[in-house]
Amino acid sequence: MEAVLWVILAIALVIAEAFTATILVVFFAAGAAAAAVAAGLGAPVLVQVIVFALVSGVSVAAVRPIVMRHARPALESGETPFGIEAIEGSRGTVIDEVGADHGMIKIDGELWQARAYDGSETFLPGDHVRVVKVRGATVLVWHDDLPDV
Repeated sequence: MEAVLWVILAIALVIAEAFTATILVVFFAAGAAAAAVAAGLGAPVLVQVIVFALVSGVSVAAVRPIVMRHARPALESGETPFGIEAIEGSRGTVIDEVGADHGMIKIDGELWQARAYDGSETFLPGDHVRVVKVRGATVLVWHDDLPDV
């Protein structure tokens, strides 16, 4: 019966991890799974709790740093950014007036929906802007007064 409770706890923790961005709860799920194995082998409750604590702690201490190192954005890790991450910091030219709720710019020959980063600025066609952030298929832009990055 105890093994079933540990399995239920492990499943609940895996589901909880799906709703967080911490990559932490899943290691406690691994601890619960290990405790379920210990319970299935007939270990007393105290040993099950110790197995849960040890496996969870070792997982967090040993595996999480590796996972987090590979989950960092390319700019933080020193790798070459690609995809949407490579768009941030790019220069663009305003094609259709950019304001708080509308606009279009061209970045390296591609058209992107754009919005002013702070919402109060307006950029006119022909203005040069720099992409500050990407949100979905829309870029948030600001004056291109920064040097090339």
